[in-house]
Amino acid sequence: MLSIRKFCFDKEFAKIVLAIAVPLMIQQLITSSVNLIDNLMVGQLGDIAVGGVAAVNRFYIIATYGTNGLINAAAIFIAQFYGAKDHNKMQQTFRFMLVSALIIILLFMMVGIFVPDIVVSFFSKDLQIIALGADYMRIAALSFLPMAITLCIATSMRSVGEIKLPLFASAIAVITNTCLNYCLIFGNFGFPYLGVQGAAIATLIARCLELIIISFFLKINDFEFKTSINKIFVISKEIINKVIVKALPLATNEILWSLGMATLFKFYSTRGIDVMSGYSISTTISDIFFVLYAGMAAASTVLISQPFGANDLEKGKSNAYKLLGFCFCLSFVFAFLMFGSTFIIPQLYSNISIEARNVATNFLRVQSILFWVYMFTTECFFILRSGGDTKNTLIMDSCFMWLVNIPLVGIFTYLTPVGYLGLYLVGQSTDLVKLVFAYYLIRKEKWVKNLTHHEA
Repeated sequence: MLSIRKFCFDKEFAKIVLAIAVPLMIQQLITSSVNLIDNLMVGQLGDIAVGGVAAVNRFYIIATYGTNGLINAAAIFIAQFYGAKDHNKMQQTFRFMLVSALIIILLFMMVGIFVPDIVVSFFSKDLQIIALGADYMRIAALSFLPMAITLCIATSMRSVGEIKLPLFASAIAVITNTCLNYCLIFGNFGFPYLGVQGAAIATLIARCLELIIISFFLKINDFEFKTSINKIFVISKEIINKVIVKALPLATNEILWSLGMATLFKFYSTRGIDVMSGYSISTTISDIFFVLYAGMAAASTVLISQPFGANDLEKGKSNAYKLLGFCFCLSFVFAFLMFGSTFIIPQLYSNISIEARNVATNFLRVQSILFWVYMFTTECFFILRSGGDTKNTLIMDSCFMWLVNIPLVGIFTYLTPVGYLGLYLVGQSTDLVKLVFAYYLIRKEKWVKNLTHHEA
């Protein structure tokens, strides 16, 4: 039987979770808020500009999530080795994380620089969107490299409990990005009028600044995972094998999931440019509320992976169920705020068609109703990942998407005349089935393990 008691948490546990989660949520909130401002600025250029940048952002998400899959897998080991006080293996894991992430991101960067038109044309056949999106991508792709290095350092810092320094670096970067966007997109303060290319240049400069700041913090602080450049390739076969076994399913999952989201974006875009723009607006706004994901991810790593690494399996397992209860309760607060935002934020896009704004509003309201489903399922994912059960994360996330969600929406897209909202409801309703499956995997408790003792 389902025992409600194990999901219950006290005030002290909530304080611990919030102490870990809130700084990262603030970091993500700053980033998401600035993305919203950026989106509003680009929105002043019209539906075509929003559609072109939205198509490029789909590719950016694939690159980011693909790299993040490997980074997060390595972060599991850094957190557990930190719990086990094995500093040498922490350093080796960080080296492997950095080298592997750079290899992956360079591949995406080359595609974005040399064949951007092919990427954008996957999402839209509109020649104006393709031309504008390609111009934006050639510059924005250069920011992938500093982004990947920053992710490695910031994620490693958070794995050992340092959450304020990445927050500070991110805050400076996003403020810089916003200011430069205002100057370069519209040609303010004597800067040239560059349109969407100005937005890409602003992103590149901000990413480079963020890397400089966080590298400085890494240099002046004694983090246990820190390593010298001349030892960057000194990695034992044991570490490589362990991390790769866990990283492959996770990285594969992240790439397949982001490809799946890009495919859904393509499906929805078949219903017109208004839907394409509206979907972009809705995702930008919803990201403000999905900061809860980032906070719970950080809390899960610290409260589950670290106890497992210290061989306190019962504490880690108990924390996992309490985290499920905590995020379930908190999700209703965020859902209420998201629904309320639909009466205000979409209307700020004054230069976007009213049809596109209506699309954004409808998408956001559907998401707010299902927010608790998304959050509970995602926390199940974080729990599985924290225990190193990356194979089941692959099954419940991207495999479910490609075997259930994508085919179902694809059938309704091309074989029925159903409108954009019907398509969206079909796609989102599958998350209810996913929720049941995700909790089934949690109940099996194969994720309760100490990776520093068990061979991967």
